[in-house]
Amino acid sequence: MSSNDPDASLPAQAAAAPAHALTPRQLVMMGLGSAIGAGLFLGSGVGIQTAGPAVLVSYLIAGALVIVVMHALGEMAAAKPASGAFSVYAEDAMGPTAGATVGWLWWLQVVIVVAAEAVGAAGLLATIWPSVSVPGLTLIFMAVFTAINLLGVRNFGEFEFWFAILKVIAIVAFILIGIALLMGWLPDVASPGLSNLFAHGGFAPNGLTGVGAALLVVVFAFGGTEIVAIAAAETSDPARSLARAIRTVAWRILVFYLGSIAVIVAVVPWTSPALVSPFAAVLDVARIPGAATAITLIAVIALLSALNANLYGASRMIWSLGQRGEAPAVLGRSDRRMVPVVAVLASVSFGFAAAALELLYPGRVLPMLLNIVGATCLLVWTIALVSQLILRRRADRAGIAMPVRMRGFPVPTVCALAILGLIFALLIATPETRTQFLSMTALALTIAGLSALARLRRRSA
Repeated sequence: MSSNDPDASLPAQAAAAPAHALTPRQLVMMGLGSAIGAGLFLGSGVGIQTAGPAVLVSYLIAGALVIVVMHALGEMAAAKPASGAFSVYAEDAMGPTAGATVGWLWWLQVVIVVAAEAVGAAGLLATIWPSVSVPGLTLIFMAVFTAINLLGVRNFGEFEFWFAILKVIAIVAFILIGIALLMGWLPDVASPGLSNLFAHGGFAPNGLTGVGAALLVVVFAFGGTEIVAIAAAETSDPARSLARAIRTVAWRILVFYLGSIAVIVAVVPWTSPALVSPFAAVLDVARIPGAATAITLIAVIALLSALNANLYGASRMIWSLGQRGEAPAVLGRSDRRMVPVVAVLASVSFGFAAAALELLYPGRVLPMLLNIVGATCLLVWTIALVSQLILRRRADRAGIAMPVRMRGFPVPTVCALAILGLIFALLIATPETRTQFLSMTALALTIAGLSALARLRRRSA
């Protein structure tokens, strides 16, 4: 499709994909696995301490935003399954520079996140077994998950399915324990009732400012759900699989996130220092022995599951960029099993380098890099929504039937863009996050400039 043709829309045929081996159940669990990570198990306490019980409002807003983004991506991916997903759709809607920019930006973010997840999982295990070498364990994790991703998408999908199942079971068990505790069903444990929701300054002790500040914290916990759109290209029936995945993942994310956070703020006062590890704090109140160790191991599983899904997504994105001439052609090649081997190896390279960096500069390098790319998921979501707005209008004008259509369009998309605009305004207005926003902007402009320059050189050659 020509990006300059105002009447063009998403073509009916699918874009090239490495294979079609993922099943609908694997696609659903991949969406859950990428969204439910350490941001929920370990990072949710920061949001609670920022907004108090009103953090539930922050999670509700962020969850609603993610659901709209998922529906927008699902609409485009069902019409044109592509391993480059939102990068391909941005190119279709706004031109090759936009597509290359969002693709490279997302890939850089994800390869750094993969490295951080490997180091983070190793560091968590070291808190249980201090004799463990964090750099050495990081190398082992990277080697294992590189091998899994090189085995082929069917094996990867099955592995990620069971990995995500473990996290889901842990969250469901936690919510059930919390309900039992609040209802007074646990022996020798006094129920706090709902008093913690309104004590210590009320439901919103820091007012709307606290809710907004918490929104900056919690919105990043939902990053990764966009991998569903990438993985859809490797299912046999993308439209049907995506429709099911979006419905299932959307409501489960809300239930798991809001259910878990509701239990935490009801059981533990928002002023409690124990919220450094919020899930463990609830289990300690429930007098469940070994709570801290259990939550640490679950967080490790969450990190490794997210690592696995993110590595898959990164390899498919750089493979797509290579296929479209926006990256070296070697990255767009696949072996006889249709596995993008070079793309996988390129996507894990920084993870292996991170082990050496952790050895040389323990705990210093990755936080700096994550600060640079931390807000890029918000930019990716914004570009995805703008792309859907443009492409859907083109399709409607041309009378093209789409396999999946967002209900109420364009209202949900416009509302989601408004929320993202508010979040960007908060990022700029908050001194602690202003540098992150400026770094993201500078990185995006640099990638866009390099992409446009490379394209000009190819044309003049």
